[in-house]
Amino acid sequence: MPYNNDLANRIRYRLADLPNIEEKEMMGGLIFMYNGKMCIGIVKDEMMCRVDPNVHEQAVEKYGCRTMDFTKKPMKGFIMIDETGLHSQNDFEYFINLSLDFNKKAKSSRKSKK
Repeated sequence: MPYNNDLANRIRYRLADLPNIEEKEMMGGLIFMYNGKMCIGIVKDEMMCRVDPNVHEQAVEKYGCRTMDFTKKPMKGFIMIDETGLHSQNDFEYFINLSLDFNKKAKSSRKSKK
């Protein structure tokens, strides 16, 4: 299973009213782009959130949350939340809102030249 479809549907439902949402499958997971910027993703059963580096340390103190280390190198501003950190709707909303708030000031990824 490349990524958790139930989690994908939960995120889709939460983001349904927002404009400029685009889904992209990459690296065996699913990424939700908002306004052309990586915002939220799923890798296997974990949700990935792009957050303000200034709130990163506070976020990883939450139960079920850790710093993303996809390339074996910790990436400040990217967090992973396992199922235990997403059980309650309040916890789920907390992480989604962190990502949406940061998206307003996040820089877009450079597009590759074709």
